[in-house]
Amino acid sequence: MRTLIRSVAALAAAGLTLAPAAASAAPTPSPGASTVTKAGTSFLTATAIAAGQPVQVDASSGDHLYWSFRAEAGQTHTINATVSFPKGRSGRSTWTIDVFDGLRRRQACTAGAQTPTVDATATSVTLGCTLRRVRPWAEPWSGDPLPGTYYVRLAVTDLPELDLGLPIDADLLVSVDGEGGASGDDGKLKAPLVPNTRAGTVLTAEPMPEPVAEKKTSLTDWLPEAGSRWVWTTAGGVLAAVAGVVGFALTRRRRRP
Repeated sequence: MRTLIRSVAALAAAGLTLAPAAASAAPTPSPGASTVTKAGTSFLTATAIAAGQPVQVDASSGDHLYWSFRAEAGQTHTINATVSFPKGRSGRSTWTIDVFDGLRRRQACTAGAQTPTVDATATSVTLGCTLRRVRPWAEPWSGDPLPGTYYVRLAVTDLPELDLGLPIDADLLVSVDGEGGASGDDGKLKAPLVPNTRAGTVLTAEPMPEPVAEKKTSLTDWLPEAGSRWVWTTAGGVLAAVAGVVGFALTRRRRRP
């Protein structure tokens, strides 16, 4: 009996020991997935990736790196990133990984080191962000994650000026939990949240002004307005001339014998 109890306790202890290790196991890329070796510098130039597709990019400290991926209802996505840098750094640095939906709304992370800080002696930093489950629909005022395009931004927020421009290696992987489609929400989004790529048309040449129809002129068109300064100047000149003539005539009559 004691042997049986000891065996059960040993198995329970082994299970408790292995459970955290299994929970903290790093996600692995999908078999046969090609590696992405580039990143965008803004939302418009974000590099498209798929869940399970590894990313390995050479960049410089201070760069903002952007990627985009598609998400369906019922899925839960986890983004893991590792940034490696040289040892010769002058101070501590703080890194961040942010996720935005198709409307450029920043999404909250339920788990993961989203904004870690490392010392100058560290050679790498690990970041992570687990998103909320994507819902098939939501109220317009809510910020719940909805199906569509999502953006990942990897950047440094606090860095000594002397360390700007140092070479870094960024590894990123987006893993997904759930096949999508299955959800307990009673509703469905009419269309996925995707960026508007046709905001306007680009003009190839300067537009020519439209021809103005010729207007028939008359005598009244040449006359100035009643309240313009030309009317008052002319009237003042005429009155001054008349007053000069009248004054000259009166003065001349008085001088006659």
